[in-house]
Amino acid sequence: MAHGARILWTAGNEGEDYPRNHQWIFPGGESLNGSASPDFGGNPDFVDPEQGLVAALSSCYMLTFLALAHKFGHRVLRYEDNASGEIGRGEGGLKAVTRITLNPVVSFADGQEPDDDGLDRLHHSAHKYCFVANSLKSEVVINR
Repeated sequence: MAHGARILWTAGNEGEDYPRNHQWIFPGGESLNGSASPDFGGNPDFVDPEQGLVAALSSCYMLTFLALAHKFGHRVLRYEDNASGEIGRGEGGLKAVTRITLNPVVSFADGQEPDDDGLDRLHHSAHKYCFVANSLKSEVVINR
């Protein structure tokens, strides 16, 4: 199963510099304004690649968690995550997203909450089966 995205960038009239703004266009027609991180001359109002990576992991983890909760009879009413990523030095001293921290807050329907051990198992399994987490070199930390 292939997943695609089209990235579109066009030169501007910036003289010796170049614009960082571009479009992320997805097969279903959705698009996002992308740019470099503000630390690298990008537009802070647009999504930078590092934010996109953090969001992709958070979204994948959430969807995996929801699937597992559903499978085991736990009805989730709300899920919110304020995720963050840290840039550091990775292999060979190169800059990389070295750590991504997820902070999921989950609300369950009355009488459908897992006990503490069950919640731990859901979080552990969501991390284990998340495709994006399995694709990263970054350390992934889950706070709950």
